[in-house]
Amino acid sequence: MKALLLDLDDTLLDYSGGVDQSWTEACSASCASAGIDPAVLVTAIADTRRWFWDDPERQRRERLNMLGAWQHIVEFALERLGQTTTGLAAAVARDYAARRRERMRLFPDALDCLTALRRRGVPLALVTNGDAVQQRDKIERHGLARFFDAILIEGEFGVGKPHEAVYRQALQALGAAPTEAWMVGDHLEWDVGAPQQLGLRGVWMDRGGRGLPPDSAVRPHWIIRSLDELTTPRGEPAA
Repeated sequence: MKALLLDLDDTLLDYSGGVDQSWTEACSASCASAGIDPAVLVTAIADTRRWFWDDPERQRRERLNMLGAWQHIVEFALERLGQTTTGLAAAVARDYAARRRERMRLFPDALDCLTALRRRGVPLALVTNGDAVQQRDKIERHGLARFFDAILIEGEFGVGKPHEAVYRQALQALGAAPTEAWMVGDHLEWDVGAPQQLGLRGVWMDRGGRGLPPDSAVRPHWIIRSLDELTTPRGEPAA
């Protein structure tokens, strides 16, 4: 490994933890005055957000403004319930955003791994999709910028993974050829398959130990469950 590209959400940062609890708490805090059963709205939001994010084009568009996306999800859920309460969707979305922000933490292995890689002199790039404001906030709050030679955020760069320009820009910033670099992340297509098409080694972060989906067309070069495995390799070669 002469250069390393790293994903942010659910690779370095526990982004998905606490999602359901945050929605439940946000609805409970905001629905009482509107006369809506919070549990009913939570159920409608659970259905709506799956539908909302399953559309690739809508996901690409909406993830650039996450607060707006969360408000749209609540609006659609309220429509399903026949509710038109003014201002409720915005209130729930703001409350949810604040709760999510407070719950997000780096995984316990993140700082030790980044510190070890820097000590070894490995050039590092952080490559993340999404909202420029929110992603920058995560990076600053958790003190990540000091570890990276390059940071590419979709909302700042203009395009996101899996567009090849993202990986090429990161490699250029690190002064590395594709065959010298690895990319590590939890998304099989964005963090493994697309980089592999350019010649990088794709490393899949499988923290939950789920294993590759049976129908996966992507075959990682390496499967890891912890970032520790990047500095003390024990990863599982893909079959």
